Amino acid sequence: MLTTENLHLYYGQKEALKGIDLAFEAQTMTALVGPSGCGKSTLLRCFNRMNDQVSNAKITGSIWFDRENVNGPAISLVTLRQKIGMVFQQPNPFPFSVYDNVAYGLRLAHSLPKAVIDERVETALKQAAVWDEVKDHLTENAMGFSGGQQQRICIARLLAVLPKVILLDEPTSALDPISSAKIEATLMQLKRDYTIIIVTHNLQQAARISDRTVFMLDGNVIESGPTQTLFMTPENQQTSDYLNGKFG
Repeated sequence: MLTTENLHLYYGQKEALKGIDLAFEAQTMTALVGPSGCGKSTLLRCFNRMNDQVSNAKITGSIWFDRENVNGPAISLVTLRQKIGMVFQQPNPFPFSVYDNVAYGLRLAHSLPKAVIDERVETALKQAAVWDEVKDHLTENAMGFSGGQQQRICIARLLAVLPKVILLDEPTSALDPISSAKIEATLMQLKRDYTIIIVTHNLQQAARISDRTVFMLDGNVIESGPTQTLFMTPENQQTSDYLNGKFG
């Protein structure tokens, strides 16, 4: 579904990613873990070219998605970001209604009848496990809901445009434990149909919800594999030390 080959990223003279080779399987949730500054969020932002917004960023190597090089000159960023969507650390709904938030991408990219948009909005909110909480409040400002509800509305906004890959950058770090648990349950359902890559600083969260885990340190992939194997019997001493809280 998504692979990187000898991926390097530089911010000016600083090398932030140092030759990343990874493959992400379809309908699988992969957690990127490691201490702050190790490159996990930088890597995540490479997949839908969010690093393009950083003026001194330079990328070498390849990222392949659906047999196309993500960094190729023919790639449409609008299309790419529909297929590879991102949810950020802080919930970021637009300052208008729940309905208009979820319909936003559909209206931007498609000329669809209202009945089709209505159906897609409802389906996306159900997929994001927030429909029952907002179905009677679709015309209310999305920013008036709780943080956990806002984050699930943002997930619904992403799902409405029918992505193939979902990127999440610490999506529960700003939420309370109950809201975090709802997001985790939502992601567990979504991974049946989507490829999900999640950056998390919460090792317990990675162990609970991911199928595979990638441990990064200083811009390198130190170890990757099935989550249970990596957590229980890591092959690398640095991985073991990090998982046991000796640094990070």
